Amino acid sequence: MDPKRLSSSSQQQVRLRKKRTKREWRPLEDRSCTDLPWFLLFTVFCVGMGSICGFTIVTGGAARLVFGYDSYGNTCGRRNEQIEGVKLSGLDHRDRKFVFFLDPCNIDIVQRKIKSMALCVSLCPTEELKTYQDLKRFAMVNGSELCSYELAGHKYPGLPERFTKCPKLPVPPSKPLPVFNRCTPVDISCYAKFAEAVVTFVGDNSVLHRLIAGVAASKEIIIGLCVLALVLSMILMVIIRYISAILVWILTSLVVLGSLAGTSVLWWLYIDHRLYGNDTSSKAAKETKEEVEITRDSGQALLVYAVAATVFTVRKSAAVRNLKEGKKESECLVCFLFQIILLLLMLFMRKRVALTIALFHVAGKVFIHLPLLTLQPFVTFLALLLFWIYWILVLLFLGTTGNPVQNEETGLTEFRLTGPLQYLTWYHAVGLVWISEFILACQQMTVAGAVVTYYFTRDKNRLPVTPILSSVLRLVRYHLGTVAKGSFIITLVKIPRLILMYIHNQLKGKENACARCLLKTCICCLWCLEKCLNYLNQNAYAATAINSTSFCTSARDAFVILVENALRVATINAVGDFVLFLGKILIVTSTAFAGVLLLNYQRDYAEWLLPLIIVCLFSFLVAHCFLSIFEIVVDVLFLCFAIDTKYNDGTPGKEFFMDKALMEFVESSRRLERAVERGRSRVKEVASEGAEMKPMAPGTSSA
Repeated sequence: MDPKRLSSSSQQQVRLRKKRTKREWRPLEDRSCTDLPWFLLFTVFCVGMGSICGFTIVTGGAARLVFGYDSYGNTCGRRNEQIEGVKLSGLDHRDRKFVFFLDPCNIDIVQRKIKSMALCVSLCPTEELKTYQDLKRFAMVNGSELCSYELAGHKYPGLPERFTKCPKLPVPPSKPLPVFNRCTPVDISCYAKFAEAVVTFVGDNSVLHRLIAGVAASKEIIIGLCVLALVLSMILMVIIRYISAILVWILTSLVVLGSLAGTSVLWWLYIDHRLYGNDTSSKAAKETKEEVEITRDSGQALLVYAVAATVFTVRKSAAVRNLKEGKKESECLVCFLFQIILLLLMLFMRKRVALTIALFHVAGKVFIHLPLLTLQPFVTFLALLLFWIYWILVLLFLGTTGNPVQNEETGLTEFRLTGPLQYLTWYHAVGLVWISEFILACQQMTVAGAVVTYYFTRDKNRLPVTPILSSVLRLVRYHLGTVAKGSFIITLVKIPRLILMYIHNQLKGKENACARCLLKTCICCLWCLEKCLNYLNQNAYAATAINSTSFCTSARDAFVILVENALRVATINAVGDFVLFLGKILIVTSTAFAGVLLLNYQRDYAEWLLPLIIVCLFSFLVAHCFLSIFEIVVDVLFLCFAIDTKYNDGTPGKEFFMDKALMEFVESSRRLERAVERGRSRVKEVASEGAEMKPMAPGTSSA
């Protein structure tokens, strides 16, 4: 065979291979299942989580938590089996359904549990029992013996064991807890010590009581203010497109004016230093060598602070101190250059700030066309709440599951997981992080899918009836594996950070400075990595919603797009995040102002600080949840816009998908580019004409 033909065919194969491997964005054209192995892995993991719950139910841990058990391992309200080595176990407690603690106020502050002996009784004492005769009468009349099982009720007053195996006198009146069947004292004053351990900032019980009384008295106002914060957040998501331009340009103006003011001050200080520098140097010559070195070191430290303060145009007084302490002229010039660079940077970025305003405008339209997006925080919070309740219940079940073990200190019987079973708690803890991240990732994918459908639908009147529901169905049918993989990556970073934070808290005050610095550095680095991965995951989900590709492919494609538009990304994240932060502050301050007016109007109580703090925290949480959805919408819109402008140019067959506001931004950018090109061509023409008109040098003419 001809080698030339072989070489040409191989070259054609290489070209075809390159053509096939080139990424082609086909928005909403094809749908296929992505990352199926990860979906199967996540399903197996969830089955394992459910198996833990089933194990606790089968082995009696759930029953012991709900019905309660005594200090001998007997479950109340049931017939029990004998536990080897434990006396008074295996009793029939079908007629004893309530758990009674001999000393309910004996609380272990560290372990957060009651250390008292527990018994199963048929009735909780509803009145105070002051003597052992009262205990005897209560046992005879009601048939509920409140002392240990081996003691006869009619012999209580004369038994020597009554001091250790009978309840501590006086016995307070109690009533059973709903569902959990524990006899709880009606007067909870004995839990004051426990409350002080939990609420460590309260030193006086009267302060705690007044704060609680203030919350109880203002509960209607608190609920009303929380609803107000909710309404304000929903309104802000709709109207933010109208006020975003004002906020963005106010921010830009403040930065530019701050830069100019800082530059002016530095110039004035520079001139002042040149005029009075000789006087300063003569005074410095009289100082000792050590004092000069100290002054130089402090001056270098202040230089770093002055440069940072100059960049952010705050604390200009630091620069004043720098020069007055004898700073060099070059250091002043460095600060001046930083001011100039910052000013030029803001002027250079003004076009990208305009893109941020356009994206905010389009995001407001998205919420008008897709109003169900405002319900996403509710759905996500409800899903997280239900999962967290389930997780806490199973964790409590695990606390009462396992083999019976006698406590060496108290002699009471407890149930603990031993051997390999003790790792069930760790498995359960990993499930908390992974499934929580999975729920949050499902929200991101749902929002991304709806926004992608909105963006790449040319005729907005032909949008699906419920784009949110369509996005949810696509997620469930095709992309659960992608979401599982992305959330697992976040879990791999978050769990080590949580472990390091736990170690840091446990070693607080015990570790040396080097170890403390190393731990904080690792925690900070993992936190930064987690934030970066969260942002990349969010864009990967958007790329999956557009092109129906796997997680790794989508992450790579999204990363390439983001790198190509790095300056735009930086501007949108900086300016956009600041605007959204201002929105959160606006909601919190508005709610707090209304709270001050309403709480101050109510004169029935004086302590309204705690209700106001509760309202502010709730309003910030609500604002953060709603504006986080808005932020996701803006980020997805930008990715769609970047893809649209990269692969389309507005010509027939390559029409843009973008909204009118973004189209106006593109047109203005093109006009600016054409003007710049015309200016460059004119400069070249002038330069070429000047070269042609240049006279010839003497002696170069022909004879």
